[in-house]
Amino acid sequence: MSFGLLQGGLCRASQVVDLFPTVSPEIIVREARLEDCWEVAETHCSSFFPEYSFPLDFVLRMDRLVAMMAGFTLPNGYKRICLVAVIGNSFGETLLFGSEDFKVGGFDGKISLNKGYVAGILTVDTVADFLPRKGPLRQRRTGIAYISNVAVREKFRRKGIAKHLVAKAESQARSWGCRAIALHCDLKNPAATKLYQGQGFRCIKVPEGANWPQPKTSPDMKFNFMMKLLNSSTVSK
Repeated sequence: MSFGLLQGGLCRASQVVDLFPTVSPEIIVREARLEDCWEVAETHCSSFFPEYSFPLDFVLRMDRLVAMMAGFTLPNGYKRICLVAVIGNSFGETLLFGSEDFKVGGFDGKISLNKGYVAGILTVDTVADFLPRKGPLRQRRTGIAYISNVAVREKFRRKGIAKHLVAKAESQARSWGCRAIALHCDLKNPAATKLYQGQGFRCIKVPEGANWPQPKTSPDMKFNFMMKLLNSSTVSK
């Protein structure tokens, strides 16, 4: 549940939908496109800040859009994408404006006016902002992917969407050559902890006195740091 910037794959236009098979007859998991940006912001804010109303909720959504665009820049050698679970039957009904000839960060400039077609989101990266640093020089760790911003719209919860988003994030991490994948989970969210444990994640105890980084949220929020080893023999070709 970190608030790290969404970048790169977040809005990278990908037409290879068949790489992300159907979760159910109505839901498809794929990499997010530029046209999904507002829906990603909407899903994020309605999930993490459901108590906010206009105009503050609108300001939060605009802030997420700015964060997505700012997130196009990453340190050399690092990767970040956002996966979305979308309502499959909305593809033929999506109302777009803009043009493929207009590019934003290398992505086509079509923007969707549809509301509610994104059911869930997840970001995965290799930036290692929230992983413990190594050595006296506190270098970023490599070979470990990190999951953040997992959110599912309320009306689509308990349908296995988060589970499938996490599974696709693991597949993506393997394709990057990562040996493990990690995340932070709110201590007050036992359902999420159970979901991640069911996916093979294990809680990692933070050494006493260690100052490990964690998501930038409210000061009173506590997290479990969880990690899963990935089977390198299944790395995507």
